Formats: sequence, C-alpha cells, structure tokens
Amino acid sequence: TGIRLVHTLMACAKAVQQENLKLAAALVKQIGFLAVSQAGAMRKVATYFAEGLARRIYRLYPAQPLDSSFSDILQMHFYATCPYLKFAHFTANQAILAAFEGKKRVHVIDFSMKQGMQWPALMQALALRPGGAPSFRLTGIGPPSTDNTDHLHAVGWKLAQLAETIHVEFEYRGFVANSLADLDASMLALRDGESVAVNSVFELHGLLARPGGIARVLSAVKDMKPAIVTIVEQEANHNGPVFLDRFTESLHYYSTLFASLEGCGASPVNTQD
Repeated sequence: TGIRLVHTLMACAKAVQQENLKLAAALVKQIGFLAVSQAGAMRKVATYFAEGLARRIYRLYPAQPLDSSFSDILQMHFYATCPYLKFAHFTANQAILAAFEGKKRVHVIDFSMKQGMQWPALMQALALRPGGAPSFRLTGIGPPSTDNTDHLHAVGWKLAQLAETIHVEFEYRGFVANSLADLDASMLALRDGESVAVNSVFELHGLLARPGGIARVLSAVKDMKPAIVTIVEQEANHNGPVFLDRFTESLHYYSTLFASLEGCGASPVNTQD
C-alpha cells in the first residue's frame, strides 16, 4: 500500500504539471483514502502533500499563518525534541568563537533571530573566555509579527537578563525586515573596531524565488566586512523550473526528514505537526 501511495502521489503531481486537473482531483482524493491505511511518517507526509496538491488544483490560497505565540511553541518543541538545529547552532557558534578570539568588541548580525535559542550558549562561552568576556552586541533580524506583538524586543529582553546574570556587557537591537533582500549595511549602525559575524540559519533558500535576492544579500554582507559568515541550509533542490522535479525532490526530502523525526524518540502524539 505504501508503494501504491507513492505512485499515486507522483501520478497526481504529473497530472498537475500537465494541467489535467480533472484527473489530478480524482487522484488527490485517492491519496487521502490510501494515506488513512498508513501509519507514522508516511501518513503525515502523504497528508501534507495531498493538501498542497489540492490547494494547487483548486487554486486555494494558503491558510493564514499561525500567530507568533503558537508558532514559537512549535519551534521550541522541535528544538527540544530533535538534534538538527542544536547541532547547527553548536557548529556555527564554535566557528564564531574562533573568529572572535582575542577581540574586545564583537557584533553578531543574526538573519534568523526567531526565539534567539542559538545565543545563550555563545554568551556563556564568551563569559568563560580567558581574560574576560568581550562587549557583545547582537542585531536580531526577523519578519514583522503576524499578531502585532514586539517579538524581537521580547527575545532581546530575555537575552539581556541572561547577560546580566553571567556578567557579559550586552547590547541588543531588534530589526524588522520584510525580506533580507531589503537590507543594507548602512541600516545596521556598524562601528569601527568591532569584529562582526553574520549568521544565517535556513533563510537564504527563501530568497530564490525573488530575482536577484541572494545577490543583493551577499552584496550587503560584503559591505558589512564580517570576520566570519556562518550559513546553515537544507541540502535539497526544491527550486527547479519543472514542477514534477520539484515535487519529487520535496517528497524524497520530507519523507526522509519525517522518518528521522520519528526516530528522535518523540511520541507520535507529540509529533503530529
């Protein structure tokens, strides 16, 4: 049944590419019936992909984004449950620490601030540095909040409390940007004598749909004259010009990802989404 489900998903995607929407609509219903008989990761993947196909077939706009507080809870649960982001943050932080060695004034520009979960570990490592902690400046960049809350300010306040506890001189600025491609180095009030690190976690691939977006971001980064740039991205090709190729790549990638999530030890009830 699992093989049949995959074949039906692929057939539906092919029908969508060929604009045979009547056949695609029939196949997407069949996917729903087949997915019910599956368990675990495959059922979840098939359900989400069926929803995506249905939205494309019937030209339905995506649902409204989750409000910031609920999205934060889901992201923190993912962070606590799975090792992927922890490993990415650890690796990036080690590189940043090495670049900041011996520097008295350091400035991290984070393109993916979110809940700021990457930075407590770096701050603690700086606090333990021989010779004392440097002055640590953090610019956290994020999109506008969907519920009119000052999310970036709240994250900065929590980090400031930690900095006071561990005796790290800390300065924070939250910077709202609709797109990283709109950034310019002059907006970030860079200062002479500070060592700059630019950090981007799962942000650059979102610019591929915007012509020239990545080139503009890289140009801005160059103008920042950073000591180091740390980038974390998924190893996947979801942005080709052919729909069926994108679909196939995405199905393979997310099937593997969902299967690995089930192996992280989380219970099925807690990983439905």
